[in-house]
This record gives sequence, structure tokens and C-alpha cells, in this order.
Amino acid sequence: MGYNRIAPFNPRLLLTPLIALVVLVLLVFFLSDTPGRALYFFFLGPFRNIFAFGNMLNSAIPLILGALGISIAMKAGSLNLGGEGQVYLGAFAATAAALQLSQFGIIGGILAAAAGILCAGALAAVSGFCKARWNTSELITSFLLSCAVIPIVNFLVTGPFLDPETSLLSTRKIPENMRIPMILMPSGLSTGIFIVVAFTVIVYIFLSKTKTGYELRITGSNEMFARYGGINTKLNTVLAMAISGGFYGLAGAIAVMGIHHSVIKEFSAGLGWNALAVALIANLYPPAVIPAALFFAWIGAGARSAMQNTGLTFEIALIVQAVIFFLATSAAIKNAFSGRRG
Repeated sequence: MGYNRIAPFNPRLLLTPLIALVVLVLLVFFLSDTPGRALYFFFLGPFRNIFAFGNMLNSAIPLILGALGISIAMKAGSLNLGGEGQVYLGAFAATAAALQLSQFGIIGGILAAAAGILCAGALAAVSGFCKARWNTSELITSFLLSCAVIPIVNFLVTGPFLDPETSLLSTRKIPENMRIPMILMPSGLSTGIFIVVAFTVIVYIFLSKTKTGYELRITGSNEMFARYGGINTKLNTVLAMAISGGFYGLAGAIAVMGIHHSVIKEFSAGLGWNALAVALIANLYPPAVIPAALFFAWIGAGARSAMQNTGLTFEIALIVQAVIFFLATSAAIKNAFSGRRG
């Protein structure tokens, strides 16, 4: 199945998670002195109470948004590898705006989130522009720009915006009237979960039912054909990257307004790559992004539960996630090359 069209759910998407689970079970039997107990807490630990379950759902929120952004970029024939820097920049921009707009309440919160979206989207759009104008690889430019932005935000977080009242390297907390309401207390789950579900539906409709979504997909499928058909492929390249970065920026904004309430130094480390893995597991099919992100979040939550209750270390989650990334990337490369031969 090519990445240029929205196709129905493919049962083969379940193969990668199943292989990952087999690897997980084997690793537990090799690395744990009490494999039965470790597997119990790994598989069922995140569901044992509201606190663990809510936090697991909460950790899936930025993954869903990042994966949606990746899906849009890849449908248009681009790959955004700057997710971590874009999340970080979006979170900082949203925080800086929220600290200045606290007197405007909900309107201020929306404007703060918009600031995060626009800043991250603009950063990704630079890579799209370089590709459209000079045919520069967006993989390289998006990754390098991300690497350049992270230390700049680090300087701002640990310097001018550092909160002197906490031992954490973080900014001051945003006002309570700018925070997304919480649900499933005492967990950290916020109503941001409903926002990401709504955006999943919006992205699916955008890609499959709108003229712009069709043009993005045609651009990614066959740029020469799209150009001869009168489609502005250069504009679509920049647009797709901007939207992709905007989703990462929204993920950063929600992480601040619904999870951390401040920017903690390098909190986004690993998020960009994990979101890419989620998008590949879902085969860029927007409705499948939600279960793929929940699966990824469950692995992390299960590893933490097993670590707290047995001698198992958290590194087992990193190994399983690496296996997922390898399998999903291999499948993506195979599909891309088979599509070109076709």
C-alpha cells in the first residue's frame, strides 16, 4: 500500500506490534529472575488503577499529534525529522505567551497555543522552503534546525525564564487559568485527550475529502504528474512541512498546558522519534495513529510498572521500542521502493 492515498485499515499493521510483544516476552524471560511477576506488571500494571491508566493515556497525547504531523508530511512526499526541536520550541513559545497573556483567560490560552503552533510550523516550513527552492533534503535541514533550536531554548529555559523557586531546570509555571482541565484524578490526564481525537478526525477528513489534501497526496505520489496537472507542488511541499511542524508545536503546547505546566529542560527528548515510529506503525493511516500511540505509551507505562515492582530495568522498554522502530522503518522502506517499481 502506497503512502499517497488513504486506504482502509490493513490487518498487516498488527504484525509489528505482535513481533514486538514476542521480543518483549523473550527479553523478560532472559533478564528477569521472576518472569511471571514481571510480565504481570508489564502487561497489567498500567491498568491496575486510575492513576497509572490516566498517566498512560496522557503520555500518548503528544505521540498522537506528532504522528499526525508526520503522516501529513510523508503523504506529501516529505519527511520531518525535526520533531523534538519543534515540540520544544512550540512548548516554549506557548509558555512565554501564556505568562504574558494570563489576564485574558481562555482566549489567552488559545492564543498561547497558537503561538506554539506558529513558531514550530515556521521552523518546519523553513525546511520545506529549502526543499522547494533549492531541492535541499528536508531530512537534513529539519534535523539540523532541530539540533540548533534545542540549545537556544535550553539557554532561555535555564537563563532568562528560569524559575528560581524550584529545583528543576524549568520555566515558571503558567497560571492556573491557562491550564487544560484535568480528568481521571489523581492521574495527570487532561482533556487534551479529546483534542487529539478531534484532530485525528480532522486530519483524516482533510487528507481524504478536501482538495488541498488530495493535492498534497498527489504531490507525494508523483510530483511530475502533479505539476503537469496544474498543482503547485512547491507550495504544497512548504505547506505540508508547516502543518507537520504545527502539529508538533501543538503537542508542545498541550504538554505544557495539560501535563507539565512549565517547560522542563529537554522534556521532549525522544518524542520526535517515537512519534515517527507511531506514524509508521499506523502506516500513515490517521485513525490507526491512536491505537499505535496507545500501544507505544503502554510499553513505557508497563516498563515503569515492572521496574517499580520487580527487578526489571526500564531499558527493556527502550529495546522493544527500538525493535518497533526498526520493523516499522523497514516496512516503510519496502513499501516506498515497491511503490516506485509499480
